[in-house]
Amino acid sequence: MNAITDATAQLLDTAARAARAAAGKLARAGTAPKNAALRHAAAAIRAQAPAIQAANETDLAAAPNLSASFRDRLTLTPPRIEAMAKGLEEVAELPDPVGRVLAEWVRPNGLRFQRVAQPLGVIGMIFESRPNVTADAGALCLKAGSAVLLRGGSESTHSARAIAECLRQGLSAAGLPEAAIQLAPTQDRAFVGAMLRAAGLIDLIIPRGGKGLVTRVMEEARVPVLAHAEGLCHTYVHAAADPAMARAVLLDAKLRRTGVCGSTETLLIDAAVAPSLLPLLVADLAAKGCRFHADDRARAICPGLDAATDEHFGTEWLDAVLNIAVVDGVETALAHIRRFGSEHTEAIITEDAAAAEAFLAGIDSAVGLWNASTQFCDGGEFGFGAEIGIATGRMHARGPVGLEQLCTFRYRVTGTGQVRG
Repeated sequence: MNAITDATAQLLDTAARAARAAAGKLARAGTAPKNAALRHAAAAIRAQAPAIQAANETDLAAAPNLSASFRDRLTLTPPRIEAMAKGLEEVAELPDPVGRVLAEWVRPNGLRFQRVAQPLGVIGMIFESRPNVTADAGALCLKAGSAVLLRGGSESTHSARAIAECLRQGLSAAGLPEAAIQLAPTQDRAFVGAMLRAAGLIDLIIPRGGKGLVTRVMEEARVPVLAHAEGLCHTYVHAAADPAMARAVLLDAKLRRTGVCGSTETLLIDAAVAPSLLPLLVADLAAKGCRFHADDRARAICPGLDAATDEHFGTEWLDAVLNIAVVDGVETALAHIRRFGSEHTEAIITEDAAAAEAFLAGIDSAVGLWNASTQFCDGGEFGFGAEIGIATGRMHARGPVGLEQLCTFRYRVTGTGQVRG
C-alpha cells in the first residue's frame, strides 16, 4: 500500500471538489447541452485522431513486454478511434435518464408521489489498460448528469490524456464545466488510495480491471463500490445443441477478442455429444492457435490435451486458452459454474427450450445467453450506447452498466395542503 502524502490528499481534494461543483451544474443542465458536448467531443476525436494514434503508439512503445491480450486491450487503431467517436454520438442519441418518472401513485389523502431518476453525483472510475474507457465512462457519466474522476493505468497515460482533451473541448464548446470529466492529476499509486477514502467527496467508485485491482478496491474503499469481478465465463454445449451452431458460437465466444471480460474461459460439453462434437470444437479452436486444459473425460476423447486442475478452471485467462470439462446434463453444468464461476456471463447452446430455461433459471450470473456468444455481454450490444463496466455484485446494478444504472432516484410529493393532524 502506498502512503497518502499531504500533497496527494490535496490533489484529490481539489479535483473532487471541482467535480462536485461541476456535478451540481450538470444535474440542472438539461438534455440539449449534454448532447451538444458529446457531439462536439466526437468531432474533436475525429479531428485529432492522428494525435490520439501517436499518443497510443507512445504508450505501446513504453511497454514492449506486454502479453498479446494486454497489448490488444491497450492498442488503438483507426477503426477503434472512430468507434469511440461513434459511441459518443450514440450516447447523445439515447434518451436522457435524468428526470424520468420511474413510478407514480396517489394516496387516499390525495398526495401524489413520484419516484424520479436523478444523477449519482461524483463518480470515481479506476481502470486498467483500455484507453477507450476514458471516452465511454466520460460520455455515460456526462449524459447521466454526474461528474467523473478517471484514474487510468500508467500504461495508457498518453492515450487517455489525448482522449480526455477531446472530451474537455466538447464540454467547453457546449458551455458546460470542463471539471465534469477529469483525469487524475498524478500517476502516483497513492492517489487511488485517496480516491477510495474520499467519502463525502466521491459518491461511487467503479473499478474496471483485473482481480488484483478489484480486490484492492473492495478491501480499502470507504466509498460505495459498483463491483466488477473477473470474467470467468462458461459456454455449455447441451446434448440437444445444433453442432454447426455450437462450433460457430464457441469460436466467437473464445477467440473474437480473448482479452475482454466476456470471453468464454471454460467449455462445458454434455457427455452425450462429447465423443462426436468435442474433437471438432477442439480442431476449430486449435487451428486458430488456441491451447487447452481438459478434465480426464475430455482427454479420453482428445488424448493430446493438457490436463486441467482446479486452478485452471478458476483462472480468467484473457488469452487464447480454454478449459474443457465433460458434464452430465444441465444440473452438473450448473454445479461446475457455481463452483468455479464469477457470476459474470454464461451461455447455453441447445435446441431444447426446457433445458435452456432450466439453465438460465439456475445460474446466479449477471448475464445468461441462449444460443449466442458470451462476447455479446457488452453495453453497446445491449443497446446502452456504451458501458462503464460489467457489474457482478447484487446491489444497485448487474450486467453492463449504462445510463439508467448510473442514476439513483428521489421522491417528489405533491399535495393540496394536506397535514397529518
